[in-house]
Amino acid sequence: MNTTKRLLQTGALTLSLLACSVMAAVSSDEAAKLGNTLTPIGAEKAGNADGSIPAWTGGLPINAGAVDGGGFLADPFPNEKPLFTITAQNVEQYKDKLTPGQYAMFKRYPETYRMPVFPTHRTANLPDNIIAAAKLNATNTKLIQGGEGLENFQLANPFPIPKDGLEAIWNHITRYRGASVRRHVVQVTPQANGSFSPVSLEEEFAFRGMMKDVDTSKPSNILFYFKQRVTAPSRLAGNVLLVHETIDQVKEPRMAWLYNAGQRRVRRAPQVSYDGPGTAADGLRTSDNLDMYNGSPDRYDWQLLGKKEIYIPYNSYRIDSPKLKYSDIVKAGHLNPDLTRYELHRVWHVTATLKQGERHIYAKRDFYLDEDTWQASAIDHYDGRGTLWRVAEAHAQYYYDKQVPWYAVEVIHDLLSGRYLALGLKNEEKRAYEFDYPAKESDYTPAALRQSGVR
Repeated sequence: MNTTKRLLQTGALTLSLLACSVMAAVSSDEAAKLGNTLTPIGAEKAGNADGSIPAWTGGLPINAGAVDGGGFLADPFPNEKPLFTITAQNVEQYKDKLTPGQYAMFKRYPETYRMPVFPTHRTANLPDNIIAAAKLNATNTKLIQGGEGLENFQLANPFPIPKDGLEAIWNHITRYRGASVRRHVVQVTPQANGSFSPVSLEEEFAFRGMMKDVDTSKPSNILFYFKQRVTAPSRLAGNVLLVHETIDQVKEPRMAWLYNAGQRRVRRAPQVSYDGPGTAADGLRTSDNLDMYNGSPDRYDWQLLGKKEIYIPYNSYRIDSPKLKYSDIVKAGHLNPDLTRYELHRVWHVTATLKQGERHIYAKRDFYLDEDTWQASAIDHYDGRGTLWRVAEAHAQYYYDKQVPWYAVEVIHDLLSGRYLALGLKNEEKRAYEFDYPAKESDYTPAALRQSGVR
């Protein structure tokens, strides 16, 4: 009897270990590639065949350039000139390294749109604790609830060696953007002639797992807290949005509240998700267009199509200069191409197709995720008729002093209306992003929200 019991126990243990192995994202042998043939978060270390994409050698050092009193970064490549410029006249020559959306921009604005292409620099790196977490995640994190949540996840980058489209998009959703950040930025929605009225926003973003005042040993479904307060124009000033972003949004959907300054009331805001309207966006972006893409991926079927080399906005230090005015940057149809910088990089190509029976204004999305950071570099959006509708690009910048890859500005172009939205401009603000500010969990409660809304 005891022998039988021991055999049953042994068998149960074996099955348990096998189940754990099946649930793990990759094997230990495969995870060992991280930091060797692959970068610590899963990009190919080697350059491409012709050398136009160099090998990754660790990114920029934290002292790569001067940082002024407002936190603005000096361009580490101030004297570089474009290798060439793509225009409507020569675009066919480069079409194989453009997204359909980028190609469409040349057709939509043939006289003014162009892409200056510079030498490629693989500048990004991450702090040691984030790199260590990615290594652990590789063999431990798994998708749950049909892919709408994560289990055994730490800090950032759950799937550095992704096997499907859902794993790849979760890397973007959870990627490292600093433990916390506070920023004063401007959003513009120019008219077709280029005229615009800026909307000023104060935003706070804090990952719960990296906050110092929380007990991270206790299970929690909160991924991060987000707070957004409108400070101008006066008709919108004082309105505040609070979001508790959950890891498993099917089990526990995103929780959001709005403080209305006119009514002095806090209300639940279920519309702040999916294709609900973005804050003060004049109908030019959805809630899940913020940060290029955010929220639960449950309404789409995701497919990983592999890697390709394309020209994407990168090392966009020039367009972030505090010497510029917003009027220098914002032009009719698109941003001033004299201030943009494109480089050739490898990206993961992921498609999202709306599931049968689900609703969203975007029936299909094509994602292009930078291999070195996992952040979306470009996204093409299609409407229900299959027409290419909106083209989003993120002008990436590596905040080398804080080891944070993120954006200088994100833009979404409406090809049909001839208008666009740009979010994240900070050139005329007193300071740049304030990373690692002392975020407290008590600041992100509905009870604390009303105090944030005082004009």
